[in-house]
Amino acid sequence: MQSRLYGILQGVESGTRLSADDALDVYLNAPLDALQRAAQAMRERHTPGQRASFLVDRNVNYTNVCITDCKFCEFYRPVGHAESYVLSREVMSAKLDELAAIGGSRVLLQGGHNPSLRLEWYLDLFRWMRARWPQLEIDALSPSEIEHVALLESMTTATVLQHMAQAGLGGVPGGGAEILDDTVRDVVSPKKTRTADWLRIMGEAQALGLYTSASQVFGLGETPQQRINALLAVRAHQDMALREHSLGFMAFVAWPLQFESRYGAVFGQGKGWELGSDGAGYLRHIAFCRVLLDNIPHFQASWPTMGLEVARDALHYGCDDMGGLMMEENVVSQAGSVHCNVTEEQMRAAIRQAGYEPVKRDSWYRLLQSTS
Repeated sequence: MQSRLYGILQGVESGTRLSADDALDVYLNAPLDALQRAAQAMRERHTPGQRASFLVDRNVNYTNVCITDCKFCEFYRPVGHAESYVLSREVMSAKLDELAAIGGSRVLLQGGHNPSLRLEWYLDLFRWMRARWPQLEIDALSPSEIEHVALLESMTTATVLQHMAQAGLGGVPGGGAEILDDTVRDVVSPKKTRTADWLRIMGEAQALGLYTSASQVFGLGETPQQRINALLAVRAHQDMALREHSLGFMAFVAWPLQFESRYGAVFGQGKGWELGSDGAGYLRHIAFCRVLLDNIPHFQASWPTMGLEVARDALHYGCDDMGGLMMEENVVSQAGSVHCNVTEEQMRAAIRQAGYEPVKRDSWYRLLQSTS
């Protein structure tokens, strides 16, 4: 078996696509050294050389009100809850001024499915941001949030995206994907966007020329095959998007479920299902994803969930990017993560420690600044 798996991964290094039939065997049984080499070969194919990139951005959670009740989310509050909020323009202005002051290039806006926020609220917000901070790219919402707004307005998601793009939306980040397998989604997020709709909305964004990324949260209690099903769905969509729009997902990022122990029973802990992952499991998973997703150019290491040390190691398991500084984080931190603050100096140092040259980029992976 080992010689067969080495042969499959040597084929990947030479340019052969990992087949759906071989994926599970490779995921479960491939020797780590062979998997790592194949992942690094894929990285080199898409991002040759000794550079690793990062982004100066800010994550702004504009509201925590949500009606989808996802089992894994400790961030959201139901309508009318005493801790619910919608950020004021005054608060948002202070946050964006701080981002601009440190030379930021992107704001990442994500919140919940808030029924009180209609389409015009978002359009006014984007126009205001574009007028006040023209240097900041606006990557906002997720396919599930887009779908929520469309349902409120009795519009198609394509129409909502068109209006938002005209108002200044530059990209749709890959939030809300979790595991793109509906048997899993039926358990952990039954009210959220179905797999086909998540991918369709991303295709609509790509048709408009918007930046998009894909993601996976693993360790929700799913099987290895369900993880692979989700990745294959992303790969098939990427093939279609590149063929039809000449633009697909720019990047992929995966991270394990962040949860506090008292919530384990919600996911079936004790039934033999794996929740979350340790650092070694994360590195193996991200290397496999890099091998399977041969048509996505960039892979981000997840320092907010794994910490800078493990994220630095991920640069040797297929990742070419460390993601954004974020400046603040309110979602995974409320689920138990403690890795929520990093400076540009720390990011650059971590990349150098991994043996790479740190480079600053924008959402489209255009180089903004070389090293310092």
